[in-house]
Amino acid sequence: MDRTVLGTQNVSRMCMVCGVENSAGLKARFLELEGNELLAEFTPAEEHQGYPGRLHGGIASTLLDEAMGRAINIIHPDVWGVTVELAVKFRKPVPLDQTVRAICAITRDTSRLFESKGQIVLPDGSVAIEATGKYMKLPIDRIADGDFELEWFADDRPVQASVELP
Repeated sequence: MDRTVLGTQNVSRMCMVCGVENSAGLKARFLELEGNELLAEFTPAEEHQGYPGRLHGGIASTLLDEAMGRAINIIHPDVWGVTVELAVKFRKPVPLDQTVRAICAITRDTSRLFESKGQIVLPDGSVAIEATGKYMKLPIDRIADGDFELEWFADDRPVQASVELP
């Protein structure tokens, strides 16, 4: 099913998940989709494996945590979240030889907290990993040191107008 891409979210210089200059990072990108869903994508490398040919569960959890925490920015662009709880269920292995895609959405939004759900979906449409998370809303100056504006910028990689999701 084709889904319209409404925009991309910012990336940073050195974040483990989205940092474009982080040689050890995932260099993930985040696409805002119709229906207030966020799609996170990254192409795993051999160093992201757990067992040979399989994505490490910690890397998969990290991608889901980041994407679920960012999903709030679709409806509240200036809200920042810090993980309070993260629960992950591993259903199937995730192969290293394809783009990894996590689809996430907000399930609850209060004045101090928000909750999200997410899943890594394989190309055949099956769900490999499911997660839920709870995040505390905090101002960026209580989360990050230094001049955050220098570290946070538009993702200028090309993007298609729509993505095909199983």
